[in-house]
Amino acid sequence: MSLSPAAPRLPDAAAGSQPEEAQPRRPTLARELTPAHPPGTAAGELWAGVHLLSTDMPAAVLQQLALRAQAYTPRVSLEPPDGLLLEVRGSLHLFAGVAGMRRVVTDECRHLGMPAVLAFAPTPLAALALARAGRPHAVLDLSALVGQLAPVPLAALRWPEEILVRLARSGVRTIGAALRLPRSGFARRFGAAQLAALDALTGRAADLRRVFRAPLRFRRRRELTRELEDHPVILATLAPLFADLGTFLRTRQCGVLELECLLAHRHSPPTRCLMRLAAPQSDVLRLTELLGERLETIALPEPVRGCELRTDALVPYRPDRLHLWQPGEHGGGLSSEASGLVERLRARLGEEAIYGLTLLESHRPEKAWGRTAPPAIAACSRTPPESDPGRQRRPLWLLPAPQSLPAEEGLPRHRGPLRLIGEPERIETGWWDGEEIARDYYTAADPHGVLLWVFREREAPHGWYLHGVFG
Repeated sequence: MSLSPAAPRLPDAAAGSQPEEAQPRRPTLARELTPAHPPGTAAGELWAGVHLLSTDMPAAVLQQLALRAQAYTPRVSLEPPDGLLLEVRGSLHLFAGVAGMRRVVTDECRHLGMPAVLAFAPTPLAALALARAGRPHAVLDLSALVGQLAPVPLAALRWPEEILVRLARSGVRTIGAALRLPRSGFARRFGAAQLAALDALTGRAADLRRVFRAPLRFRRRRELTRELEDHPVILATLAPLFADLGTFLRTRQCGVLELECLLAHRHSPPTRCLMRLAAPQSDVLRLTELLGERLETIALPEPVRGCELRTDALVPYRPDRLHLWQPGEHGGGLSSEASGLVERLRARLGEEAIYGLTLLESHRPEKAWGRTAPPAIAACSRTPPESDPGRQRRPLWLLPAPQSLPAEEGLPRHRGPLRLIGEPERIETGWWDGEEIARDYYTAADPHGVLLWVFREREAPHGWYLHGVFG
C-alpha cells in the first residue's frame, strides 16, 4: 500500500558505491509500526483533538473550555494556545458514540464563541494533527491510522520552521512522505526529537500528556432556620463552615490569602465581607477571630437569612520556621506576629487603612514611590527594584510639597543659616508629561544639626526649597 506520492529517499551516510538494487533494504518508519498498544498507555485509547480556529483567544477561554470538557472525561490536557485533548474511549457509551461526543464538544465551543475542528484518533498527537489540518476524521483503529495521516501536511505537527523548510527542499511535505524515510538518516539530519514525535504520532511510543487540574476553591453555604441580627450569633452560625474549611485546607496542605463571607438577606443584596490576609493562613481559629472583628465594622441592612464562606486564593501552606535569633537581631527572620498585626489592623480599620511603600522607576523624588500591599504580602508578590550603587543618599521623609526657603547671600535659611554638605545631585526630567523639573539637590545641616534635603531651581529666580528631612 502506498502511503503518499513518491518521495525522494535520503542517501544513507553508511551506504557504499554498490548499485541501488544491490543495497540491503532499509527499514522505514511505517514498516516498523507495532499494532500493539505502546508501553505506558492504556489499551484502546481514543483521543479527541480540539483545534480552536480563533487567532486571538485569551488563555482564560482555553481553561474555561477545559473545565467544561471535564464533564465528559477526567483526562483533559491543554495544548496552548489553541488546542485541547480529551481521552474519550470510556465516555463514548454515555454520549451515543463518536457522533454524540463530537456534537456535545462542538456545542461547548460554540457556546464560548470559539468555532473548532474536532478529530478522533488512537494517539493524542494524531488527533491534534488531524484537527489542525482541518480533517475532522474519526480513526478508531490503530491499524488504519497511518493511512489517514499520510496526506496530512507536516506543518500540522508544528515543528520548527527551519526543519520544515529543509524537509520541503527534499520533497517531503506530508507525514506519509516523512514516514517513508529511513529512521537512522532521518534522526541524523532532522533530529531525534522529530523522530520521537513521529513515533508518538503513530503509536510506536508512549505519548504521556499532563492532565489538566481545575483550580482548587472552597464553597460552603448554610441556610438559617431563623433570621439573625446579632453579630456574635452570626459568627457562631459560621462555625460549621469554618470546620469544613479547616478540613479542606488540612487535607490539601493549603493556606488562604483571601476569605469572603456572603450574608444573604430577604430583600437587600447580600452583604459581602472580604478579608485579605498578610500571609497564607490555615488556622481556623485565627480566621474566625479575624472575620469576627471584620463583621463588627459592617452595618447590616437587614437580618441575615443565610451565609456562605468561599475562597479562591489557595496557596501551598508552609508553617513558620523558628529562627535562632530574634527578629532584627543578627539577621533573624521576620516574626509571624508582624503579619498577625497587619491582619488585625486591616480587620479593624479597613482594607485601605494599612499599606506598604514600594520604589518606582522614576527620577522625580515625589514620583519615585507608591503605595503597595502590606509588607508581608508585598514580599511574596513582587521583587523590589535593584538599588543603584551610584545613587546619592535620599531621605525617607519627604514633605507633601516642597516648602519655599528664604535665602541670604545666595544660601538658604531654615531656623538659621544652612550649611551645604557634599556635591549636588542634579535632576532634570519630566519634559514628556508636562511636569518637567530642573533642580540641584543638596544635603544641608541646620544650626541644630538636623540634616535636610533641599534643592535650588535651575530656572530663574533660582529659589531654594526644603523637600525632605533625614532621620
